[in-house]
Amino acid sequence: MPSDKSHRVSVSKAVRNRVVKSAARTAVTAARQSLAGANQDEVQIAVAHAASAVDRAAGHGAIHRNSASRRKARLARKLRPATE
Repeated sequence: MPSDKSHRVSVSKAVRNRVVKSAARTAVTAARQSLAGANQDEVQIAVAHAASAVDRAAGHGAIHRNSASRRKARLARKLRPATE
Protein backbone atom coordinates (compact mmCIF):
# COMPACT_ATOMS: atom_id res chain seq x y z
CA MET A 1 0.00 0.00 0.00
CA PRO A 2 1.44 3.40 -0.93
CA SER A 3 2.37 5.88 1.70
CA ASP A 4 0.31 9.01 2.23
CA LYS A 5 2.98 11.19 0.66
CA SER A 6 3.33 9.07 -2.49
CA HIS A 7 -0.44 9.04 -2.81
CA ARG A 8 -0.58 12.85 -2.59
CA VAL A 9 2.19 13.15 -5.18
CA SER A 10 0.50 10.76 -7.61
CA VAL A 11 -2.81 12.59 -7.27
CA SER A 12 -1.21 15.97 -7.98
CA LYS A 13 0.69 14.57 -10.98
CA ALA A 14 -2.49 12.99 -12.32
CA VAL A 15 -4.29 16.34 -12.12
CA ARG A 16 -1.43 18.14 -13.87
CA ASN A 17 -1.21 15.45 -16.57
CA ARG A 18 -4.96 15.61 -17.16
CA VAL A 19 -4.80 19.38 -17.72
CA VAL A 20 -1.83 19.14 -20.10
CA LYS A 21 -3.28 16.22 -22.06
CA SER A 22 -6.64 17.96 -22.35
CA ALA A 23 -5.00 21.11 -23.72
CA ALA A 24 -3.08 19.07 -26.28
CA ARG A 25 -6.17 17.14 -27.31
CA THR A 26 -8.15 20.38 -27.71
CA ALA A 27 -5.41 21.93 -29.85
CA VAL A 28 -5.22 18.87 -32.11
CA THR A 29 -9.01 18.86 -32.51
CA ALA A 30 -9.00 22.55 -33.41
CA ALA A 31 -6.25 21.94 -35.96
CA ARG A 32 -8.19 19.08 -37.56
CA GLN A 33 -11.30 21.24 -37.80
CA SER A 34 -9.34 24.11 -39.31
CA LEU A 35 -8.03 21.74 -42.00
CA ALA A 36 -11.57 21.64 -43.39
CA GLY A 37 -11.49 25.44 -43.74
CA ALA A 38 -10.07 27.25 -46.71
CA ASN A 39 -7.84 29.86 -45.04
CA GLN A 40 -4.24 28.59 -45.30
CA ASP A 41 -2.83 30.99 -42.70
CA GLU A 42 -5.27 29.86 -40.02
CA VAL A 43 -4.60 26.21 -40.84
CA GLN A 44 -0.84 26.58 -40.51
CA ILE A 45 -1.16 28.54 -37.25
CA ALA A 46 -3.54 25.93 -35.80
CA VAL A 47 -1.25 23.05 -36.75
CA ALA A 48 1.78 24.83 -35.29
CA HIS A 49 -0.14 25.51 -32.07
CA ALA A 50 -1.21 21.85 -31.88
CA ALA A 51 2.36 20.64 -32.44
CA SER A 52 3.55 22.95 -29.67
CA ALA A 53 0.86 21.72 -27.28
CA VAL A 54 1.70 18.08 -28.04
CA ASP A 55 5.42 18.76 -27.50
CA ARG A 56 4.61 20.49 -24.23
CA ALA A 57 2.59 17.45 -23.08
CA ALA A 58 5.50 15.16 -23.97
CA GLY A 59 7.91 17.45 -22.13
CA HIS A 60 5.79 17.24 -19.00
CA GLY A 61 5.70 13.47 -19.32
CA ALA A 62 1.92 13.40 -19.74
CA ILE A 63 2.31 11.51 -23.04
CA HIS A 64 5.20 9.52 -24.44
CA ARG A 65 7.53 11.33 -26.84
CA ASN A 66 6.91 8.74 -29.57
CA SER A 67 3.18 9.29 -29.21
CA ALA A 68 3.73 13.04 -29.55
CA SER A 69 5.83 12.51 -32.65
CA ARG A 70 3.17 10.26 -34.19
CA ARG A 71 0.42 12.82 -33.55
CA LYS A 72 2.47 15.62 -35.09
CA ALA A 73 3.32 13.48 -38.12
CA ARG A 74 -0.34 12.65 -38.71
CA LEU A 75 -1.26 16.33 -38.52
CA ALA A 76 1.54 17.24 -40.91
CA ARG A 77 0.44 14.53 -43.32
CA LYS A 78 -3.08 15.97 -43.35
CA LEU A 79 -1.70 19.48 -43.76
CA ARG A 80 0.28 18.67 -46.93
CA PRO A 81 -2.71 18.11 -49.27
CA ALA A 82 -4.52 21.09 -47.75
CA THR A 83 -1.69 23.46 -48.67
CA GLU A 84 -1.37 22.29 -52.28
